[in-house]
Amino acid sequence: MSKKPLIGITFDIEGPGGYSNFPWYVVRENYCSSVAEAGGIPFPLTHDMDLVDSYLSLMSGLLVTGGDYDVDPTLYGATTHHPTVKTKPQRTNFEMAMVRAALTKNIPILGICGGHQLINVVLGGTLIQHIPDEIPNSLEHVQPTPRSKPWHPIKIEKDTLLHKIITSEDLQVNSGHHQAIKSLGQGIVVNALAPDGVIEGFEVPEYRFCMGLQWHPEFLVSVQDGMIFEAFVKEATRE
Repeated sequence: MSKKPLIGITFDIEGPGGYSNFPWYVVRENYCSSVAEAGGIPFPLTHDMDLVDSYLSLMSGLLVTGGDYDVDPTLYGATTHHPTVKTKPQRTNFEMAMVRAALTKNIPILGICGGHQLINVVLGGTLIQHIPDEIPNSLEHVQPTPRSKPWHPIKIEKDTLLHKIITSEDLQVNSGHHQAIKSLGQGIVVNALAPDGVIEGFEVPEYRFCMGLQWHPEFLVSVQDGMIFEAFVKEATRE
């Protein structure tokens, strides 16, 4: 029986209030359970820049989660900030360092929602800061129903790793984002699109496994969502 891989999972962070009167980390339970159900060991990553190399020496895969934040627009060359943009420099700086280090070591990476957007920025891409302001007649990408329910369809591009994993050209996904990829980073190939043209997924073929998904597969809305985690963990298991 092969050894289960440690999958580093990035945290969101909040200031004092709510859970604690001091700053606190947070991650939704289903990020961890989806990794565990796929055969991996969830491994929490605190935002300690001094630990980046140590983390990478232990990990077999990196999961960059979504959360209540946006990548700072100055990091992709924007000179204005939309009023809806909410930044968390501590989190973003740490995640960017982890992604760069993981890419250098060719460790499998899966980015979800904000993580999908962050990987694109790391690779030199840009973001749409607020979808309704930049895409006419766009879908509602912040669904009013629970994320555990599907919200809109996407089209999976043929001849991509994602298509190979889920063996389907059509998928119903949930949605919870107001930003999206604008220009693609270096080496990125689009693997999924929403009906309004929003990029729902990408992969970077030059790496073992580097994939970004704009939806939240950790809710396992479909069987295919679970297949994605299984493929990610399987690649992380491989020596």
